[in-house]
Amino acid sequence: MEATLSSRQLLVTVDGSVNISNVTRAIKMLRGVTAIKPAKQTVKKPRLYDPETGEYLNDKTMRVIENVRKGKEEMYHFDSIEDFKSWCEAL
Repeated sequence: MEATLSSRQLLVTVDGSVNISNVTRAIKMLRGVTAIKPAKQTVKKPRLYDPETGEYLNDKTMRVIENVRKGKEEMYHFDSIEDFKSWCEAL
C-alpha cells in the first residue's frame, strides 16, 4: 500500500522593509514548494485607546464616532450650559 502525502502549508511573515519578490523567488527554489500565494491584506479599523484605563472603546462607540465624522449622526450645538439644561429638560 502506498502512503499518500497531503500538502501542508507554511505561513511566512516578513516586515515591511523586505522585498517580497526576493523572498518569493527564494522560497520557489526550495524543494517541494508547489504554490505561493500572497495573503490577503487585513485592514485594521482605527480604535481609540484610553491610557488611564488601558482599554479600547467598544465597537458601538467607535461606530457612533465614525458616523459623526461622516455626518451621518445627528449633532447638537449649545452656546451655554443653560441652553443644554433647557434642552435636556424638554426631552
